[in-house]
Amino acid sequence: MNPGAPPEGQLALFDPGGAEDAAPRRADAPAAAGLAPAVFRHPSATHELVLGGHVVGYALRRARRRSIGFVVSAEGLTVSAPRWVRQGDVEAALHTKAPWVLRKLQEQRERAHQQLAMRIEWRDGSAFPFLGGTVRVVLDVHTTGAVLQPGAGGADARLHIGLPQPAGPEQIRDAVQSWLQRQARRIFEERCAHFAPRLGVQVRRLLLSSAATRWGSASADRSIRLNWRLVHFSMATIDYVVVHELAHLVEMNHSPAFWRVVSTVLPDYEAARHPLKSTLLPSFD
Repeated sequence: MNPGAPPEGQLALFDPGGAEDAAPRRADAPAAAGLAPAVFRHPSATHELVLGGHVVGYALRRARRRSIGFVVSAEGLTVSAPRWVRQGDVEAALHTKAPWVLRKLQEQRERAHQQLAMRIEWRDGSAFPFLGGTVRVVLDVHTTGAVLQPGAGGADARLHIGLPQPAGPEQIRDAVQSWLQRQARRIFEERCAHFAPRLGVQVRRLLLSSAATRWGSASADRSIRLNWRLVHFSMATIDYVVVHELAHLVEMNHSPAFWRVVSTVLPDYEAARHPLKSTLLPSFD
């Protein structure tokens, strides 16, 4: 699923309408308001300069393109520039866009800290999100496989896993992940069977995905891929992604016609998709 808009951490200069206006900043200008001097260095940095009082090491790539482009990812800043653009012009462009670059670098750093805090210590009693709720792990040698027991009176649900107490964290993580993937396939099949007839489409093949940046995709051969980690979200959000991909079997684009197809079965789809952008999920690494 690609919502059709450029990635939030990507910006291009010189393309019509592709850049925001900002006054150039001097290399020795003070640090951005509210942000102490910091060092942001891409692991493959080829160049370094000071932006707004912060040291920024970035990876410069020369490419056949019309404009200078900036991409801020979890690794840091990557700059893509036409071969004919001088290094001085690249740095001038960076100073012009310093507020945007520094804001995105700081957002990525904060997100990395939040994701680190979301890491699960896999043991008896560990918790993970499932269908918008919380499930706790129970190591139970008397259980075969993995069995979910709903929580009573608002308590967390419990996933009983047939492992002994001394089980290692990797064993527990793999057992939980395997169970989640089985649930994902079951739920996705049920929701596709529910929505496909309402949209007048047929799914030839449903595949699970582990993509890092895409929640789903659809192909012209009527194959649908859905990220198994969607099962962390509520059913409303899962339904949105399912309908989004099924709608691509009608309109293979993100035109107004496509969104009209989505809204025929999910008129409140905008609220349902919001958690996809705002929710941090636990790491299974």
